[in-house]
Amino acid sequence: MKASIRVRLTVVYAVLLLGTCTVLVGLNYAMLYQSLYTNIQAPSADEMAAWAAQAGPNPQTEEKIQSFQQQQATIARLRTETLLSTAGRSAIGLAVTALLGLGISWIVAGRMLRPLRSLTAATRRISQDRLHERIALDGPSDELKELADTFDEMVARLEASFNSQRRFVADAAHELRTPLAIARTGAEVQLAKRQATPEQWQAMAHRVLAATGRAERTLDGLLALARSDGGVIAGETHDLAVAAAGALSDADGDAERAELTVRTDLRAAPVNGDPALLDRLVSNLVDNAIRHNHPGGWVEVVTDRGDQKASVTVRNSGDPVPPAEVDRLFEPFQRLASQRTADGRSTGLGLAIVRSIVGAHGGTVMAAANAGGGLTVTVTLP
Repeated sequence: MKASIRVRLTVVYAVLLLGTCTVLVGLNYAMLYQSLYTNIQAPSADEMAAWAAQAGPNPQTEEKIQSFQQQQATIARLRTETLLSTAGRSAIGLAVTALLGLGISWIVAGRMLRPLRSLTAATRRISQDRLHERIALDGPSDELKELADTFDEMVARLEASFNSQRRFVADAAHELRTPLAIARTGAEVQLAKRQATPEQWQAMAHRVLAATGRAERTLDGLLALARSDGGVIAGETHDLAVAAAGALSDADGDAERAELTVRTDLRAAPVNGDPALLDRLVSNLVDNAIRHNHPGGWVEVVTDRGDQKASVTVRNSGDPVPPAEVDRLFEPFQRLASQRTADGRSTGLGLAIVRSIVGAHGGTVMAAANAGGGLTVTVTLP
């Protein structure tokens, strides 16, 4: 069985404490050995050298040397006996220190790991339905508090992501259920009639086609959103001016029926990315500008290049857009209240797909409400 972190920290602290105490005792013994029983009247080294030179012809000098040597031997024996007599007490002291060190280390390790236990308990409590809980660790700003704060931030992001996902699934189900319900109701009503004329069957078929077309457009938008969320697949050079020209050509009929004035300033704006996604980005901007407009209004499309960046800007006239509502329009299935039933072709995914494609290409998208109504959307890509 693997030891816990607390046990390992306790052992490490205790070993370090015991090792430090042992080194200190060893140093103390070494210094004590040199200072015990020191003979302050002992001759100096120079005197000993002089005695040694005179030892042969001088018996008194030889006697002094022998006496000094006997004293040194006695001092060494006394030092050894003294240190040996205290070694047992030192060993007992080290053993007591080790036991106290284990206890203190156990307490200190427990206090240091307490935030981790709080983090573990909070992790076990948090689930998909309890993402509102936080650790909210108090204490000094150390590594453990930083870890707990980082975990709280991660849970907050997960909570926002789950809420967005739930809202997205609910909105997608609603958007798909509406056209299917229309088709089903139309078919049931028509079948309930005992005598239906060919004109009635034809009208019902048109309603079913319109409803299935709306569902198809919604599914197509969801697939485009999923693809762009997955990141850029291709990495080819593509000109935003060419994409804008193609989008305007495709939407020319819609703009003519709405009696819109289209102004363009298409300058070369090459970018590196997925051509299909980039075409979809510009097409969504143009379609959005034409669809959410009023008869006799205008649409302006501008492409340009700057310092290592290319941009496309789409402006349009239309109903006034509250500035506080602009950011919400980039969320899936979000429309202004006046636009919810204005156009059955609108899926509510156009600007959400734009934001996703821009993010996949590492660019930025900015939108602002025009003073006279309508919206200005500017996309900048590297």
